[in-house]
Amino acid sequence: MSLFDQISEEIKKAMLAKDHARLEALRGIKKVFLEAKTAPGHGSDLSDEEALKIIQKLLKQSEDSAKIYRDNNRTDLAEEDEAQAEVYRSFLPQPLSEEEIKVKVSEIIARLGVTDIKGMGRVMGEAQKELAGRADGKTLSAIVKSLLG
Repeated sequence: MSLFDQISEEIKKAMLAKDHARLEALRGIKKVFLEAKTAPGHGSDLSDEEALKIIQKLLKQSEDSAKIYRDNNRTDLAEEDEAQAEVYRSFLPQPLSEEEIKVKVSEIIARLGVTDIKGMGRVMGEAQKELAGRADGKTLSAIVKSLLG
């Protein structure tokens, strides 16, 4: 079952359970999925890889919004965004630890034969493909720099 279909099924379950917060988050995901599917130049299907990128983006937006709300003493709004972030996280693969990321990046560096910081772009591109959804971009960049520097 594709991620798109899984989201549709989860919407039905949330409706039956009358879980308003989860339902709103799931509807938000499906809305963005549908927009991506109907975007000019896009095929009719949405791959799971594209869907994961969309959910990651939504997660980051929710986390950033929650932080801003907390900084401005708006806990009511922050809690809404944090609840949505939890729903988004439930669809993402388990993130890797820093040690696991270092091992994977070391393998990529060896495979590509990169020896200095000039090859960072190649390593980052490959690492982002392989670790999509499982490693934060900031963390990944820092690890690549430390291993190449």
